[in-house]
Amino acid sequence: MNNIRKFRPGEAASSKVSEERDEFERDYARLIQSPTFRRLQGKSQVFGAGSGDYYRTRLTHSLEVAQIAREVAKRLERTNPFLQKREHPGLIIDPTVVECASIAHDFGHPPFGHKGEEVLNHILLKDHGLKYEGNAQNFRILMFLEKRAGSESGLDLTAAVLLGINKYPYLLEEEGRLKGVYASEWEIIRELRREWNMPEGCSTLEAQLMDLCDDIAYSTHDIEDGIRAGKIQMNATFFEDQRLIRHVVMEILNDPNKHKFGWEQIDIEQMVRKVLADYLEQWQQIFAECNREESRTRREMKARWVSSFASRLDILDDPVRGWKKVALVKDGAEDMNLLRTMEILKKLAWVTLIKDFRVLRLQKRSEIIVERLWESFIDQDRGMWIIPPDWIDSYERRRGSWSWPRFVADYISGMTDAYAEKVYAELFASKSGSIYEMD
Repeated sequence: MNNIRKFRPGEAASSKVSEERDEFERDYARLIQSPTFRRLQGKSQVFGAGSGDYYRTRLTHSLEVAQIAREVAKRLERTNPFLQKREHPGLIIDPTVVECASIAHDFGHPPFGHKGEEVLNHILLKDHGLKYEGNAQNFRILMFLEKRAGSESGLDLTAAVLLGINKYPYLLEEEGRLKGVYASEWEIIRELRREWNMPEGCSTLEAQLMDLCDDIAYSTHDIEDGIRAGKIQMNATFFEDQRLIRHVVMEILNDPNKHKFGWEQIDIEQMVRKVLADYLEQWQQIFAECNREESRTRREMKARWVSSFASRLDILDDPVRGWKKVALVKDGAEDMNLLRTMEILKKLAWVTLIKDFRVLRLQKRSEIIVERLWESFIDQDRGMWIIPPDWIDSYERRRGSWSWPRFVADYISGMTDAYAEKVYAELFASKSGSIYEMD
């Protein structure tokens, strides 16, 4: 069982193996020492990277997801006897694997958050019939773009970590598929899944746990940032505003994954009102307990919600798929009420932060930057001279399997917010770059 989980599909059999470290610990070291991991500090989470020292970036978000996921994984190992049986490679929860998956789950996000992803996908699809998607880009980075001493491409991660990151086990190029894996990497992922005898469309328990801990972080940490920024105002006027409630309801109804929450079974608007009212009431109670100190109240609110969600994560049978499911659990069954509550808090963060008009103005600027960078690089004859030489060298070595449009998308998507703005300023604004700058 260990051999199949610790197999490295990209690594040469002759590679030296350290006897002192577990294979998953080696994966952890490769991830946190990678340039892609470091660049997450310059990529937007909700607010643009550089908006202030307080607000989260993709880096701090990923570390927080990893911390939650590792703690839950350790608890589940202790409390679920069937995990000790190790009956199937996909029905195991190793805390280090879950931590690695959490650290790497946002590697594929381009600069400027969801807006950057949206713009790159639109351009690629419209002009070249290709897709861009952050989860798929994760695997392109981990299995192809990242460089490691002794490897031709990628970080040569173990099968367990690769499948632990694969929360959407589908070929992205399939008709109507919004999330998945690019065809070039899907061949390897599909073969690993076949060797593991994974049921079609099912993720490993480690991938499911990482995904839910990501949701926990979104629904708690992003709201903390929103309160700190004044975008979420902790008073009745804000929480009872009809427009806010309507926008949250519309986000729920327009979500392509809404079927997972059984919204048709309840009055959505009524539940949104109740969750928001309860949230405000809890804030007022903790605010009094914290001697009316807002910063302490924010942290305490966040900590209590993280604990309330994380402590309820457990493993259930999934009879529909003949598999196991990581879920929020109450009395031996999935707690749909708590799951919907978490989704409402996620939508609250979305409509108050992402949909804020000032954020949207900045996103429009981000859209223009990405589009103009694309226009500058997509003509190959011109682009070859203004893209860094090490990137061009990589392209020349692999041009048989690396189309120019995909190469340009890879280059832009690897940029931090600040670097994208720097290059844009050199090309189109008043800033004059220096020939001595190192890109």
